[in-house]
Amino acid sequence: MPYKHNQDRRHKFDKARYKVKNWPEYDQALKNRGSLTIWFTQEAIKAWQPEDLQKKRGGQPVYSDVAIETGLTLRSLYKLGLRQTEGFLESISSLMGLELSIPDHTTLSRRSKELDITKFKRESGEPIHILVDSTGLKISGSGEWQETKHGLQKRKHWRKLHLAIDEKTGNILASELTTNKSDDPSQVPVLLNQIDEEIESMMADGAYDTQEVYNVLSTHKSGPIQGIMPPRKDAVLSDNAVASPTARDQNILFIKENGRLKWQKETGYNRRSLVETAMFRYKTIIGGQLRSRNFENQKTESRIGVAILNKMTNLGMPISVRA
Repeated sequence: MPYKHNQDRRHKFDKARYKVKNWPEYDQALKNRGSLTIWFTQEAIKAWQPEDLQKKRGGQPVYSDVAIETGLTLRSLYKLGLRQTEGFLESISSLMGLELSIPDHTTLSRRSKELDITKFKRESGEPIHILVDSTGLKISGSGEWQETKHGLQKRKHWRKLHLAIDEKTGNILASELTTNKSDDPSQVPVLLNQIDEEIESMMADGAYDTQEVYNVLSTHKSGPIQGIMPPRKDAVLSDNAVASPTARDQNILFIKENGRLKWQKETGYNRRSLVETAMFRYKTIIGGQLRSRNFENQKTESRIGVAILNKMTNLGMPISVRA
């Protein structure tokens, strides 16, 4: 957690209020999120028709990745089951007067394991500043009501969703779903390898304050990346800190001389809250629980959720100022 000024008296301060400057545009963007024309596009319809797989009897049609991704996107967006998704697609095809062959629920589930989700691409070619963090997604376990009412034992199972977002736009540039036994620093190389653009800096919380992470940043393929991670309170300097201090040593020495609050101000560490906002938006819009049972399907489900969130971000976001 970052150091907070006047932490003992923060409850006495009035909560900050913000005003949205572009409300008409943002209001329209919120409406567009539920529009079928946004998610069921003409491009998807053109690439929908299955190809003839086999000439022998019993051969099943092969649907394009676009058709499978569109079906799974509608499933995650409207929180449907696989059979409900199949019926939903059939009703859309009927209402639009289209003669589309709809993949059944077993096809959607089977193809989900190996589906290659379209990668998000940035339009700007400028070096990016990324924010990294992780959150938990529940896959099973009784709800809070049952635990409180009936005293059931907490036996919940979780997956960890690791995210790297663009500080400027709020888009999620990289994501990885792992088991709850995976630690955060080990996923930094995986996230960085998903980003093709030049990265100028990476900001994360104290859990990423390890020398291994700094080594990964200094040897990245696009060039050295500045690491902005707050050292732990009991952080120790490296053996060669006097002769050739590392980036981590420099952070420790700066905090020791000037204080943690000034370090946060100098590095702009307050911007890290944007990744917390992205995780909150994911759980609010997509949901905090995975619906798929297979781990590979869960990975695809999380990537589709990220793609949905990026599309909603590009539709329009609020521009807020302090009232």
